[in-house]
Amino acid sequence: MTAPAPADGRPLRTVLAVDGGNSKTDVALVREDGVVLASARGPAFMPQSAGVAAAIDVIGDTVLRALTGPAGGPPSDGAGPPVPPYADHVAAYVAGADLPIEEERLRDELLARRYGGTVAVGNDTFALLRAGAEAPWGVAVVCGAGINAVGVSPTGEVARFPALGRLSGDWGGGYHLGEEALWHAMRAEDGRGPATALVDVVRSCFARPTVEDVVIGLHLGELRVDRLHTLVPPLLAAAGAGDAVARSLVERQAEEVVVLGVVAMRRIGLLGEPCEVVLGGGVLTSGDPLLTSLVEERYAREAPAARLVVADVPPIVGAALLGLDRFGAAPDAYARVRAHFTPEPSTDPGPGEEMLTAPAG
Repeated sequence: MTAPAPADGRPLRTVLAVDGGNSKTDVALVREDGVVLASARGPAFMPQSAGVAAAIDVIGDTVLRALTGPAGGPPSDGAGPPVPPYADHVAAYVAGADLPIEEERLRDELLARRYGGTVAVGNDTFALLRAGAEAPWGVAVVCGAGINAVGVSPTGEVARFPALGRLSGDWGGGYHLGEEALWHAMRAEDGRGPATALVDVVRSCFARPTVEDVVIGLHLGELRVDRLHTLVPPLLAAAGAGDAVARSLVERQAEEVVVLGVVAMRRIGLLGEPCEVVLGGGVLTSGDPLLTSLVEERYAREAPAARLVVADVPPIVGAALLGLDRFGAAPDAYARVRAHFTPEPSTDPGPGEEMLTAPAG
């Protein structure tokens, strides 16, 4: 897809868009006219556990994969490997940028690497909002590995949360739901809690004869703790089938998704006003009927003027659009980026496969 150069004859500027999450890192080199010149996917972006430098290494390695030939080989034109700067502007919207000081550290590292002439860093929830909303303002709630929300008013006022997990008052997300399912299953098995189908869910997911065996396996390191998220799809199924304990967890998750959005709207003066609420993250986009209906019912009651939107393009689109905002790009440039990343109709995998691909906090 091509587009005319600016009328003033200057070269078209470029944006290096980055969507870094707990399970993968997407990058895209986007021209000012909206043409996507290159893109690639790399491993997880985890500055809080791997360190800032190692996290930025992931971006650099993924950019090189995008800019070089097939399978990471040399460029097809025989030239040497590309060197920084890779773009005029870097728009990085990533997990682990939950606090201003974290954004500053990531931005400083990107500037030191000279990946772009200018750099903007923000939490990946901002990219979800920009990707899903028709306007560059509104509210976004992401429920993937964790849970987070952000609100941006038409005048640029921002509402956000620390999103540091239980320490900052958060409840929910795929990993937390897995922990809760295991907790209730253990208590049901040993008699401390009510009976629940989650006992069989845990045994089946971890292929162990008892929930206690699962707990001991996790404690001793024989089972990976990060597998807890695999409990979420059968937890949702058990809730839909009528299990009272599982349903109580899904109801609590719906409450948290709504309270985050409502509080964000209230803080920026949009509660009671027409406002898009973009929902993202694997838990929310799984299409589970019970969770979806509970979220819709609660928003209709608490924020009746809000319009719920499920993002239909990946967050990398939002990072690219935020970069184009920096340039004041033409409207057709935004349409080109969206068209490039709009998925072809296909048969989706089961709801558990991408349960944690949209990180939060």
